[in-house]
Amino acid sequence: MTERAWTILITTFVLLIASLSIMHLGPTLMPPKETSSRPPLMASGIPQVTQAMVPLVTGEEPTDELFRKAGCVICHTIPGVKDAGGRVGPRLVIGTTGQQRLADPNYKGEAKTVHEYIVESILSPGVYVVTGFPDHVMPRWYGQKLSATAVEKMASYLEQISEGSEPPPDR
Repeated sequence: MTERAWTILITTFVLLIASLSIMHLGPTLMPPKETSSRPPLMASGIPQVTQAMVPLVTGEEPTDELFRKAGCVICHTIPGVKDAGGRVGPRLVIGTTGQQRLADPNYKGEAKTVHEYIVESILSPGVYVVTGFPDHVMPRWYGQKLSATAVEKMASYLEQISEGSEPPPDR
């Protein structure tokens, strides 16, 4: 037999063995499916919103549903939004805190208004991380899952929320 024939024979044998091994061990190599309705946790124990958990958010949804579908309620407390009692991220009372954050010397973003700050925080959350809260927790891929209409609706709602006042009515 020629060297080429031996190479083909050995390669075929290796591929056959590898295929049989994968078929036999396949189920044990796959991670177990998540059975809990709770979000997965990062190594630090912080809830993690994954891209697979978030459907496309159009902005046509009622405000409550908009924030729930986007996964915001897992980490943030948002006045006026049902089930938004998270504690990993800051309480979203941006009508009160927005100007303070823009004036913070640690703020390195480009926003000039509170509305722009909210949009920037959703689409580029690492630009400014509120003191006392962890970085690299808020998803960096929201621009792929939230339509421009959804982001604008979220920003409009959040900029109206002030500490001690009633949240705006659902739109």
